[in-house]
Amino acid sequence: MKEVSLDLNLLSREPANAVWFQEMLASLEVSRGAGWPDRFGQSLRRWFAEHGHSPIKTLSLFAGGGGLDIGFHDAGFEIVQMVELEAKYVRTLERNSQPGKWLSKVHPTCVDIRKFVPDSQLKVDFIIGGPPCQTFSAAGRRAAGVAGTSDARGTLFQEYVRLLKALQPKGFLFENVYGIIGAQKGEAWRQIQKAFRDAGYRIYFRILDAADYGVPQHRERLFIVGLKEGNYLFPCPTHGPDSPGKVPFYTALEAVAGAGPSGAEAGIGGRYGHLLENIPPGLNYSFYTEEMGHPQPVFSWRSKFSDFLYKADPEMPVRTIKAKGGQYTGPFSWENRHFTIAELKRLQTFPDQYEIVGNRSVCVEQIGNSVPPQLGRILALSILEQVMGVQLPFPMHYLPQALELGFRQRKRQLTERYAEKAREAIALLGTEASPAGGVFRGEAVRFLSLADFGWSEGEVPNSVRVNLRYDLNKDCWQIEAGAGETERDENQYLIEVSPSSGREDWGLGTRKVKLCAKDLEKPVFAALWKAFEEKLVEVTGKADLVQLAGYYQYTPRIRGVMSFHPQLRVEPFWRVVQGVVSGIGVATQLPVQDLALLWGVNGEDVFSCLQVLRVMGYEVRNHNTNSQIAKGEYLIPYGFPTLTPRSVQLRKNLNRHDAIDAKRLPAG
Repeated sequence: MKEVSLDLNLLSREPANAVWFQEMLASLEVSRGAGWPDRFGQSLRRWFAEHGHSPIKTLSLFAGGGGLDIGFHDAGFEIVQMVELEAKYVRTLERNSQPGKWLSKVHPTCVDIRKFVPDSQLKVDFIIGGPPCQTFSAAGRRAAGVAGTSDARGTLFQEYVRLLKALQPKGFLFENVYGIIGAQKGEAWRQIQKAFRDAGYRIYFRILDAADYGVPQHRERLFIVGLKEGNYLFPCPTHGPDSPGKVPFYTALEAVAGAGPSGAEAGIGGRYGHLLENIPPGLNYSFYTEEMGHPQPVFSWRSKFSDFLYKADPEMPVRTIKAKGGQYTGPFSWENRHFTIAELKRLQTFPDQYEIVGNRSVCVEQIGNSVPPQLGRILALSILEQVMGVQLPFPMHYLPQALELGFRQRKRQLTERYAEKAREAIALLGTEASPAGGVFRGEAVRFLSLADFGWSEGEVPNSVRVNLRYDLNKDCWQIEAGAGETERDENQYLIEVSPSSGREDWGLGTRKVKLCAKDLEKPVFAALWKAFEEKLVEVTGKADLVQLAGYYQYTPRIRGVMSFHPQLRVEPFWRVVQGVVSGIGVATQLPVQDLALLWGVNGEDVFSCLQVLRVMGYEVRNHNTNSQIAKGEYLIPYGFPTLTPRSVQLRKNLNRHDAIDAKRLPAG
C-alpha cells in the first residue's frame, strides 16, 4: 500500500464555510435522516470493497458488545480476533460474526485477557479497545475518590501493554472514561502514559464528546492513539458548534424516528415513577428540589446521580446511556416511558441489523458499555488516512493540538437553559401543591427486620415488635417507640430534630420533631428513625430522611440533639451514639485515632462501636466496602440510620484489619 506523506499543519486548517459532514455524505451517496449512521457504515464498506482496499489487520481487546469493532470494521480495518471475558457479550459477537451478518468472518474469543496468549502466527497492524472503566468512573468519584490502579480492574491496561510489546503493531487506540486522568491525583494517568511510552509508542490523547461526531448522545470519553512512527491529529467534529460549517447535532428525536415503540409500556412504575410525567424534557430528579423552586421538594440537591429520573430532550442528544442502573435510571423517553432496545441502539448508533443478545438488562449493559460505532468510524478514518496512508473519497479535517473543544462550556449553558425550563414548569403548578402540615394522632404496632431494616405489619423472622404512638401537629411532631408488651412510663431518652441554624421552613409544617424511646434498646433507636422517615414520606412526599437532611457532602439542613433521662445509667457506647446524632465524627473520612478522640473512647474500641452502629442501621464505609477510601479510615455519612432493604451498603461488611493498629492508640 502506498504511503501518503501528510502535512499535519495543512490538514488542521479549517476551510472557510466548509460543511465537512455534508461532503462526506455526498461522496458516499448517503442522505441525512433517521438511521443515517447505518447507511454511512454500509457505504464506507462498499467503497473500500470497490476500490481494492487491503484491510488493516486489527486485534480487538475488551470487545464488549462490539461498538468499536463495528466502527473500525466499516472503515477498512479487518478485525482478525475479538477478545472478551463476559460470555453474555460474546454471544452477541458470535451472533453478528456469522456469514451475512454485520461483523461477518470476525472471530470472537471468550477469555480473560490475563490468560490470553496470541497465536505465534498472529500478525496485526493495529490494536483497539478499552478496559473496564468502573474504577475511574463518576460513580467512583462520587463515593469519595477513585480507586484507579489500586483496583484490579484498573491495572488491566498493563495487559494491553503486554500485548503491544508482544505483537508490535504500528499503533493502537485506547478508550476509557476521562476520570482516568484525575485518578489518584494524576498518578494513575502518569503510570499509564509511561507504560505506553516504555512499550515504544508515542501517544496522543484527547477527551471527545460523541455528540460532536454524529452520535445523538453526549458521551465524554478519553481516547489515546499510540504510534510507533509518525504523527497524529484527532479529527474535527462533524457536528455541533465546533464542526466546520457548524452542522446541527443529530438529535434524539431524529435518531429514534421509525425505530418504533414496539414493546414499550407507558410509565415506569414504582415509588417515584409518577414523578416522571411532570419533569420537563432534559431535566432529572432535581426538578423536585428546593433549589429548583419546587413547592413540594421530594429530593435534596445532588442527592442522586444525574441520570435518576432523567427525561431526554428530543431536541438535543441524550445524556450518556449507562450500562447499569436501577429502576429510575434514565434516559427515559419524553413520552414518559423507557426507551426500547431498538431506540437505545439508535441513540448509540448501533446498526438496526446488529443483533444484541440477552434480556433487556443485558442488552442495555452492552449498549452502555460500548463506544458508539459512528464515533469509532470517524476515528478509524482519521487513523486510516494519517497512519496507514489511505486516500479517502472525501477530505478529512483535523484539530490543531492546542485547540480546545467547547463541549464543557456548552454543558454550563445547557444547565442554565434547563433551569429556566424548570422555572417555567414550576410556575404552571400554581397553588395546586399544598404545604405539609395538619394534625395526626394514633398508635400502631410494627415489626422491624433486624436483617434489612424494613417495616412490616406482621411478625417476620428476625424481627422486633415495636409499639408506636404519634402526635403530629404544627408545633411539634412527637413519636414514641417501645419494645415488647409492657412499657415504662418515662422515656429513657429523647432525640430532638430541628432545622439547622438559619433555616426556618424545612418543609414539615412543624417547628420540631421529638423522638422518644421507652426502652434503651438498639432496635428501638432504629425504629424511631424509621417511624419518623415513614411519616416524612407520607406527609411531605420526600423520598427519605436523606432528602430532608441534604446530601452528606453539603452543610446539613437538620440538627439532632439526644438527651438521656437524668437517672439513667448510660454506657459509653450510648454516649458515642449521642455524639453521632449531633454530627460528631459524621460526614467526613476519619482515621481510628481521630474518631477515638472525638468520641472519648479507647482506640481499640472504635471498631466495635462502628460495628454496632452498623447493626443499628447506620451506613458505615471503609476500604472494605468502598475501595477508594484509604485503609484505616471510616465514613459515617449521616447522623441517623439510613440502611434499608434497597441499600447497596447493606450487602457489604466492614473488615477488622483496618483497625489493626487500634491497640496502640491512646485512650480517649
